[in-house]
Amino acid sequence: MIPVTKPFLPPQEEYNKHLQGIWKRNWLTNMGPLASELEMKLKEHLHVNHILFVTNGTVALQMAIKALDLKGEIITTPFSFVATTSSIVWEGCKPVFVDIDKDSLNIDASKIEKAITAKTSAILATHVYGNPCDVEVIEKIAKKHRIKVIYDGAHAFGVQVNGKSIFDYGDISICSLHATKLYHSVEGGLIITKDAPLLRKLAYMRNFGFNGPEAFAELGINGKNSEFHAAMGLVNLDYIQEIHKNRKKITERYDEKLRGYKAIKQLWHGNSEQNYAYYPIVVESEELLHKCIESLKLNEIFVRRYFYPSLSSILPYLESVEMPITEDIAKRVMCLPLFHDLTMEEIDLICRLLLRIQNN
Repeated sequence: MIPVTKPFLPPQEEYNKHLQGIWKRNWLTNMGPLASELEMKLKEHLHVNHILFVTNGTVALQMAIKALDLKGEIITTPFSFVATTSSIVWEGCKPVFVDIDKDSLNIDASKIEKAITAKTSAILATHVYGNPCDVEVIEKIAKKHRIKVIYDGAHAFGVQVNGKSIFDYGDISICSLHATKLYHSVEGGLIITKDAPLLRKLAYMRNFGFNGPEAFAELGINGKNSEFHAAMGLVNLDYIQEIHKNRKKITERYDEKLRGYKAIKQLWHGNSEQNYAYYPIVVESEELLHKCIESLKLNEIFVRRYFYPSLSSILPYLESVEMPITEDIAKRVMCLPLFHDLTMEEIDLICRLLLRIQNN
């Protein structure tokens, strides 16, 4: 059986070394030494100014919206994981969808300004599959209209654009460290900002708003993460170069074997290199997509319709709106298996089956 993804796990003995320290200290959560160490190492690795290790990427989004005191409407993309939109609604704001660019699969920056109203407080854009949004254009629009920018970089760990971290853009960026991501801490998320006072506010928020044992600085939640998750993050960080190198080889093998396959590949940002988080393809029709999925499943190979359906048409707590490009892409896109120990033979099998289906 070939799953669409599989978590990377380091040598168990390396993880166990950290567990011995946890048992000795008896400090399990509440920003223990391992969580603090992970924050410092990730700050250095990602070359960012300020970073917080939190419960997960969804909590990171919710905290970002709350910390920026956003109200009213937030412009966002319908082509993303549901947490991007649900976090907006959860925090009492209204998502306003803008259709995507058919090539990058990111929010179409040229359409954002038309969606801005007197009620618009922010733009929340997703770097889809890790591919950087048009950050320069979005920044200009935000400055012109004096609105905030949050980037959902759940997939964008390690991505750089214009020679600096993708997380350097916007007022706040978030990242997911969920087990299925290329770099993970089992469960976890990151909040990144260049604004030191904003980081301080977020740090208070992460711990119920506490500012000392008997004082409060902010309205807060429990956004902390445990020493056990931090331990996994620390060990996995030692393997990030190996993970990246191997995922690149896998991607290149797919590229080689699918050279004659009639499908659209995501157009990556011109001033950025891939982090090889996913391998999405957009096939010619939804009918062909269903044939591919069924044929692969018969061979115990599993792909994912990621993202399907469009968030603009499926959520029961929002009115449906037409997003023609998103709806078209969502019907035809699938992510092929991609994980650290996927073999070249398995990739070749997947590609042979896809080509056979298309040619029949």
